[in-house]
Amino acid sequence: MALITRDVDRFETARPRLEAIAYRMLGSASEAEDAVQETFLRWQAADVGRIEVPDAWLTKVLTNFCLNQLTSARVRRETYVGTWLPEPLLAGDPMLGPADTAEQRESVSYAVLVLLERLSPNERAVYVLREAFDYPHREIAEILDITEAASQQFHHRAKKHLAEGKARTEIDEAAARRIVEEFLAAATSGRTEPLVRLLTQDAVSVGDGGGKVPARAKAFEGVLAVATFLRGLFKPSEAKRAYVGGAPDIYATTANGGPAVVAVVDGRVVGITCLEVTADGIAAVLNQVNPDKLVRATEQWAAAEHGEAPLHTL
Repeated sequence: MALITRDVDRFETARPRLEAIAYRMLGSASEAEDAVQETFLRWQAADVGRIEVPDAWLTKVLTNFCLNQLTSARVRRETYVGTWLPEPLLAGDPMLGPADTAEQRESVSYAVLVLLERLSPNERAVYVLREAFDYPHREIAEILDITEAASQQFHHRAKKHLAEGKARTEIDEAAARRIVEEFLAAATSGRTEPLVRLLTQDAVSVGDGGGKVPARAKAFEGVLAVATFLRGLFKPSEAKRAYVGGAPDIYATTANGGPAVVAVVDGRVVGITCLEVTADGIAAVLNQVNPDKLVRATEQWAAAEHGEAPLHTL
């Protein structure tokens, strides 16, 4: 059914919110875009004039499509080469969605997106809709075709699972930059001792190369193992430059609201390192180098102003 201009505009008004929901649900910007496009196709095929509350209808269609995607994604990720990590989004990306409250900011933090992978699809959906978009349990129940009591129970379970992770520290953009600068100074010093001082004793480092870029399948665990790995990772070498097509420029930035290091070669983002910060120090170093998960970051990087020089070049 052909949509009139008013109905297309109504969908486009809802698109940013739908993309932000889908990204939190799926942990992938490209999959979120596909989910929103599928929702538009179903909107286009529907008798729009009979839909009483369009925003509720669109959210229901999108969320249930994402639930189906999460179920199949679990199967796909069993055969994924190496460790699967979410797709990081750089500061200013509209897909990050609302960030007015601490709950909204935490729901899209990289550390929480990693932890969300442990939840069941329903737990993940309820958590996202409740924490990031403040949907009441009554509406969530209608969206997911469950009871209100079940929605409350899924939310309780999700919060409990996420609380089992390390206590994260919320920091502003200026503090995030200072952390990255200190981290880079330590990582490029050629010594492990400065890194050891920044990391927690049980620190971990994980990389996602998707089988397309070398990344160790198993995480580095413990402060000495992580410090030794990072010292080598940030050591310049001709082999690294040949592999990525040049000498990467290293910048301090934020990704998903947290401190991050971005490596850029000729305008192309070749790696994003997200730092999980706790009161005791840097507890996790999460490296995304799968080129499929850096396409949107490259687009965002190209569209932003970068007046400052890189902090380092490998």
